[in-house]
Amino acid sequence: MRPQSLALVALGGTFGAAAREGLVLSVPDAGHLPWAIVIANLAGAFLLGLLYEALNRSIPGRARGPRLRLLLGTGFCGGFTTYSTLAVGAVALAGWGGGPAAPGLGWAAGYAFGTVLAGALATWCGILAGSRRTDTSAAASPGSNSTGANAGDVR
Repeated sequence: MRPQSLALVALGGTFGAAAREGLVLSVPDAGHLPWAIVIANLAGAFLLGLLYEALNRSIPGRARGPRLRLLLGTGFCGGFTTYSTLAVGAVALAGWGGGPAAPGLGWAAGYAFGTVLAGALATWCGILAGSRRTDTSAAASPGSNSTGANAGDVR
């Protein structure tokens, strides 16, 4: 891996983790569920789907696409989401962490599996949104054809 690629991932991850921490500090837990972590994981999954689909449709093969994927996808979204904290939260909900009374294994399983399934759905919704956004922008451009290339472009 090239140093520039590592730097892009580190920079994006720094901002993603900072954004998640801001969310954790601003959204209080309600009951037993850490809602800020649920929101971060679902929003990050949606953003990742949106980003990848939009980049694949709008700038295929261009030099900045891979750099944006590293910065925003692997870096920011990777730092923003936290499935390791999801696992720790599930253990705490099950009561296996030795902490205060927990709601039990049913809650833990529902939280873990529900978040993963909802994350997959959020990613799919992001992909759909990315495909519609780029289809709409290509159709709205004067002189564009169905491939999104402008008339007269040489590719």
